[in-house]
Amino acid sequence: MLRAKYFNPCSIHCDSNKSECNHFCLDCRGPALCPSCLIHHQGHHYVQIRRSSYHNVVRVSEIQRYIDISCVQTYIINSAKIVFLNERPQPRPGKGVTYTCEICCRSLVDAFRFCSLGCKLGGMERGDPDLSFTVRFPKGTQMNQMYNHIRGSESDESTTPKKIAKTTQMFNRLMMGESNATSSDDEATANNLSPSTPPLYNDRNAGRHRRKGIPHRAPFF
Repeated sequence: MLRAKYFNPCSIHCDSNKSECNHFCLDCRGPALCPSCLIHHQGHHYVQIRRSSYHNVVRVSEIQRYIDISCVQTYIINSAKIVFLNERPQPRPGKGVTYTCEICCRSLVDAFRFCSLGCKLGGMERGDPDLSFTVRFPKGTQMNQMYNHIRGSESDESTTPKKIAKTTQMFNRLMMGESNATSSDDEATANNLSPSTPPLYNDRNAGRHRRKGIPHRAPFF
């Protein structure tokens, strides 16, 4: 994903109006894809790559389900939280900067170690045992127990792309099921706690709109 070339015309669907390659399939790990190429990747996990200040970015809401992005500085652009894919070295560090990237020495806003996913990969290549792109779940949770059960029941072929896609799909189904169950329980609780609204009735205004009967003309004298 970090080395792929994005925003180039697709060589297969070059005649299409949307032939810009701005997607990446995490299961196939091939070249960048255009929207028309996604038809052949149904059921796969893919993310959309975007541009910000001539740099490739990806939304946190899309990538954090598949990759651990901890220790990477996040930014908010157009009301969406994003992370940069590759390093962005600075020629001169800013004055009074407290946090900097451990790889490219770029100034950071918050207490993070890296400015991009590429810099985190550089930290992993240096042999830091605390860094990983594997999504980790808290111990004792249902997600962690399911992950350990799947890893224990699978064979040595668990690292194949098909096994990884199957495992990730099961995690996503469980997460969607938990969120739907939580929302339905909240709605049921809210309905039980909130009483029904009684009908509005005002005795003072009741006599103002009462019909008086058929009007009669006064006799002529």
